[in-house]
Amino acid sequence: MPTLLHIDSSIWPSETSASRDVANSFRKEWEAQHPGGVVIYRDLNAEPVPHLDATHYVAGAEHPLRGELADELERADALLISAPMYNFSIPSTLKAWLDQVIILGRTAGEQPTAADTPVVVVASRGGGYGPGTPREDFEFVTNYLEKVLQGCLGITNVEFIVPELTLARAVPAMSGLIEASDLSRTKAHEQAAAKAKELAARVA
Repeated sequence: MPTLLHIDSSIWPSETSASRDVANSFRKEWEAQHPGGVVIYRDLNAEPVPHLDATHYVAGAEHPLRGELADELERADALLISAPMYNFSIPSTLKAWLDQVIILGRTAGEQPTAADTPVVVVASRGGGYGPGTPREDFEFVTNYLEKVLQGCLGITNVEFIVPELTLARAVPAMSGLIEASDLSRTKAHEQAAAKAKELAARVA
């Protein structure tokens, strides 16, 4: 039975969160392709996992929470992460989830147990941080997630969907970018639905 692990980390509800909104487009298409499938959902804002401490680290997979998170990741045929940019990086709740689920000798190490899991990340941001923009070198979301997913979990199949300029309607100084913001969000929804359909077919 196809299983999707869906991780949300925005502090805002879907009505105002671009990352949640676009991730929902992926999830709806996935569920349409697999109506009898399973979705494991974690809202890290509503129910944050604790930051890694020495007790968690020493216990590893024997710790109930860490074992549960590893089980969820290993069960997943695909992983969907919504990762808004906060202060140029990912939310601390998402970092805490990563620290807990990266377990040396199980999900991390020489034979990481979820290495074949395809990952789609909806990486929203209020401004523009793409190549050639003035703040290109302030982008620590896609760079970090690509490196940690590959370097720690062994996952090489990582794709990013990037709705940007999401603050255009809220910040007067960005009013000239509203059209570009809307186009970026529309494109992100289309990419999310298409990617969900592609991955759903792959694991059918």
